[in-house]
Amino acid sequence: QVQLVESGGGLVQYGGSLRLSCAASGNIGSIDTMDWYRQAPGKQRELVASASGGGSTNYADSVKGRFTISRDNAKNTVSLEMNSLEPEDTAVYYCHALIRNRGIWSRAYNYWGQGTQVTVSS
Repeated sequence: QVQLVESGGGLVQYGGSLRLSCAASGNIGSIDTMDWYRQAPGKQRELVASASGGGSTNYADSVKGRFTISRDNAKNTVSLEMNSLEPEDTAVYYCHALIRNRGIWSRAYNYWGQGTQVTVSS
């Protein structure tokens, strides 16, 4: 099938930076979107940033100007550069991709990474 493997989480101080990376592999025909979500304790999972195959990006209002999503279509990877981190950014971050498998072009399926913890200390 398809695997999404994330890396780059950790502990950082207020105002610091982290870079998350995600690589997709397996039965990939094409990838529609690659996104980053996050889920803080006691809260719902929320969309942080999204990147389409055509290069358009979208961000949650809370991270605009601080986070940058970038995607490498040739390598099936997506990264999230996080700057000026705040304690409110503490969460488990999940990579998500909408992928069409080889030979099944009519439908795209949701795939998730295992999640990586980001903790910002005040």
